[in-house]
Order: sequence, then C-alpha cells, then structure tokens
Amino acid sequence: MQLRHIELISAILRAGSLTQAAALLHITQPAASKMLAHAELQLGFALFRRIRGRLRPTPELEALAPRIEKLHQELSSVRRLADNLKQHPRGVIRVGSAPALGLGVLPHAIKACRDREPGILFDIHTYHSAELVERLHVRELDLSITFDANDHPGLERIPVGHTELVFVSSADPDLPNAERLSVSQLEGRNLILLDESDRAGALLETAMSQAGISPRSDLRVQTHYVACALAHAGCGDTVIDALTASALLRPGMAIRRFDPPIPVPVSVMHHASTPLREIDETFIRHVRDVFSA
Repeated sequence: MQLRHIELISAILRAGSLTQAAALLHITQPAASKMLAHAELQLGFALFRRIRGRLRPTPELEALAPRIEKLHQELSSVRRLADNLKQHPRGVIRVGSAPALGLGVLPHAIKACRDREPGILFDIHTYHSAELVERLHVRELDLSITFDANDHPGLERIPVGHTELVFVSSADPDLPNAERLSVSQLEGRNLILLDESDRAGALLETAMSQAGISPRSDLRVQTHYVACALAHAGCGDTVIDALTASALLRPGMAIRRFDPPIPVPVSVMHHASTPLREIDETFIRHVRDVFSA
C-alpha cells in the first residue's frame, strides 16, 4: 500500500463518499476510483462496500483503520513540520514542561526568545516529570523544563534557577497579617496536597516529616494549578510553587512564604548524546533570565 492510498482511504473514511474524498484531495473522482481499485488489487481484498449510496468499510478495513489513521496523522505532521521549517529558518525546538512551569516560566522565556531571536518555531508539550524523562529518552523532545532534580542515565541536567514552596489560602483570620509561617503551623490544617511523585510534593512531605507534623488532607492532586483552583474554591489550603501561586492569585486569597524557605530547584534536561544547538542554548539562556529578573 502506498502513501497516496493511505491518504485516499483516510479521506473516504472521513467524507463517506468517493466524490467528496476526491474533492478533499483535489483530484478527480475517476482518478480517486482508479486509485482505490489499485489499492484493493495490491491488498487482495475489498476495502469498502456501497450501502445506501455511501461507502462503508469492510471488516478488513475496520481492522486496518486505526493504523491507517495513525499513518495519515504522521504524514500530516511531517507536512506541517516541513511548512514550519520553511517559515522558521532558525529551526524548531520541541520543549516539554512541567505543567506548573508552563504557567510561571515558559511563557516569559518564549516571549523573550521570540522578541530577540525571531525565526524559531516552538513545539510545546506539558507532561509530569516521569513523562518528560521518557519523552526525552525516545527523542520526542529536545528540551524539558522540570522540577526534577534527579540525574537520569542518558540525560544531562542543567540547573537554571529555583523557586520556592508557598502556602496559599483564602483569607484566614487565624494568620492575621502573617507574611511568613513555619512548616509546623500547618499542623491541624486541612491541606490540598500535591502527589508525592511531584518534586514539590515530595519536598513538602519531607519538610512536614522533619517537623513531626501530619496535617489533615482528603484531597491529593497532580498539578499545582488544580491545587490552587481548589484552594480558591474553598476546598482547603495548599502548598505549591511560588511561580504558579503568583500567576493564579485571585482576590480574597493570600500567599505566605515559609521560614525557613523550602527551595525548589528548576532544571533544563536534554539527551546527553545530542549536543545542544545554538537555538537550544539561546532558549536556555532566556529561561535563566526569567529566574534572574
């Protein structure tokens, strides 16, 4: 089966008729009919049956359809990338980001990079730490911005800055005018906790364990912004990174730093066997600038 056959079959599945599929592909109906016959001849079985004036897939095509659609999507992706490369001569950076850093760091770094270094295309994806590592290993990402401070085989980690954990709550008369609080003051509070697989969540769990406290919690979430949204809705207090907290602060909510601070390092990772390109180094420099601003 040829790629042109894949395109035609996908178009027929979407359009439901040979005439409309031909129009989608900008070819004539006779040409589409001939191409379909050629595909069926190569395969040795029919792909469609005509039922009430519409083409319906045969059982054989139904078995093939998911893989055909995947191939069609990959082909479309290649074409989009080729078009983007023509329009963006500096190249493409596939950036993965932890969801929280996608709110507080990534937008500012990309804006600065686009202003000062035009001609770069950004392909942005958000994943949690384990997924970022996996996507780097399989070369689906060029760079990832992460809270992950572990060293992973085959990956290089470049420290770019740090943020810190902060306490986020609705207006709370029990903490009047408090700019800072200690971890021990979380004792007895109803907390919306981050999952321990999240670096920030693990740091908080360690700090609470060292302080000998065990707050009440009936909500545990994976993302910082969901924790913040739940706190805003009155579901409890939460502890998240300062960047996300500042980005999502709403009227009636308060942010308090810890004393002593609980730092959260931020790194950029890339595959160790792939040297950084000039555009990668440029972007990493702008990420560092966000933290030094």
